[in-house]
Amino acid sequence: MIYQDPLGYLLGLEGIALLDAWAGDHDREFTDARLAEIRRLLDDEKLRDRGVFAERVSTVLVYQQASAGYDAEAGGGLFATDEPVVAECLAGRQPGVALDAACGTGRFAEFLSRRGHRVIGVDSSPEMLALARQRVPDGEFRLGELDRLPLPDESVDVIVSALALEHVPRLEPVLAEFTRVLRPGGDLVISDVHHELITRGSVMTARGPAGEPWIAATYRHQLGDYLRPALSLGLQVRRCEEPRAAPSASPPPEPATEIGDWPDWPWSLMDYLPSAVQASGGRPQLVIWHFQRPA
Repeated sequence: MIYQDPLGYLLGLEGIALLDAWAGDHDREFTDARLAEIRRLLDDEKLRDRGVFAERVSTVLVYQQASAGYDAEAGGGLFATDEPVVAECLAGRQPGVALDAACGTGRFAEFLSRRGHRVIGVDSSPEMLALARQRVPDGEFRLGELDRLPLPDESVDVIVSALALEHVPRLEPVLAEFTRVLRPGGDLVISDVHHELITRGSVMTARGPAGEPWIAATYRHQLGDYLRPALSLGLQVRRCEEPRAAPSASPPPEPATEIGDWPDWPWSLMDYLPSAVQASGGRPQLVIWHFQRPA
């Protein structure tokens, strides 16, 4: 079980901001303001005894509920962040057979199809696959797992996998499968939620049959967790990016007066403490890798 306490979350944001001040990013006035805000939080009755226990469950269960509103709600600004970088990585690539690995609703399947590729999509969620088939009627979509791809060896020229590997406990088996199905000279582009953003609460949630809180199993992979298996498999690194949220030059908005209920966390908590959120922002949101299998 995962225990999530709103006071703990807000104090964590304050702590990130204070560590930045310790490193020299902010002055004494800023530090004094953070410490005063912490004292107010500790005395805030709305934050007392509000902790929630959530069960870590499979992505299949969570995406069964999330599929219908995923593109509008879950992707948010992350879609706009990774799509231009993926496009740059694949610029000049001649059309071939492209795999959208963990295709979800078919966002990158559509992207690849428009660029002339014959598209194959693989996902473990039947609900997401149904939406992908509607989105890309000419694509071929298969139910499957990333560590057991339902494709033959050296059968695709391009692989794109977006916002999925954070749900995989170990990256080695998945990268081995990507390498197995990728043809020599082929491109592998991975966009994944950055471990720092996951720490700040960017996870998929749902409700169980009795309304109990569910959280999709999510793992905080460090950069080396991608790089070590990729190099051991003979993949070559072409590019690595860690896109960050653009810093805001405007003053933070007025704090919200309520913290909301668990389904609204952490976003409603961020609204409750916008000054600390703005101060602790600017960290990576995604990590994007471009690997290539040598010809």
